[in-house]
Amino acid sequence: MPLKRGFKQLVADAKARIKTVSVAEAQAMLGEPNVQFVDIRDVRELQHDGKIPGAFNAPRGMLEFWVDPESPYYKDVFTEGKTYVLYCKSSWRSALATAALEDMGLTPVCDIDGGFTAWQAAGAPVEAVERHKG
Repeated sequence: MPLKRGFKQLVADAKARIKTVSVAEAQAMLGEPNVQFVDIRDVRELQHDGKIPGAFNAPRGMLEFWVDPESPYYKDVFTEGKTYVLYCKSSWRSALATAALEDMGLTPVCDIDGGFTAWQAAGAPVEAVERHKG
């Protein structure tokens, strides 16, 4: 049975309605007190590749639950009244996540065009993430 809309269409639809910033624009926002970078990749991706310095990790599978104050999984980083800059590896998951957060009413929120891959390619700063020993 063919899908009504595949991932490419879902991502394209999200990108058509969200704000996207370039890596250069995102770099200019780095360190601003009213900006919070949100890395939605899996923790293993962060451990392997690093992250944008100061980024908060909110895995894609938990994001909506962490944003909603009525959720038992709520994280108060999402009530700080900041601009939230989301990213993933290629800007596919983060485009969908940005659209979802807008739908939930969390604004302002944007996505980094090209994701962490573009960030690294531009030579932008990367912070190492240590593996937790358990």
